[in-house]
Amino acid sequence: QVQLVESGGGLVQPGGSLRLSCAVSTFIVSWNTMAWYRQAPGKQRELVARIGTAGDTNYEDSVKGRFTISRDNAKNTVYLQMNMLKPEDTAVYYCNVFPNTLANWGQGTQVTVSS
Repeated sequence: QVQLVESGGGLVQPGGSLRLSCAVSTFIVSWNTMAWYRQAPGKQRELVARIGTAGDTNYEDSVKGRFTISRDNAKNTVYLQMNMLKPEDTAVYYCNVFPNTLANWGQGTQVTVSS
């Protein structure tokens, strides 16, 4: 069973930065489009960014220019560099395959943006 382990979240002030990591237990990173999702309290989980097997990227409008998704196939790891963070970025962040997500989501990593 594939395991997804997210890390790197925390409490940060508005305008700050965080780098999230997602370690995947198998080689699926190199074979699939990978994505970061987030779920804020009381809201549905949403797609934040995705990266294709060729390195092509796509971002949700509200994070364009602030977030950067990347991948390291050799390490089976996906990253999300988040800059200029805003309070509305507060959420639990998850990684998974796109578009056909794996059923077993990881525990996610909490990102809280607050002064």
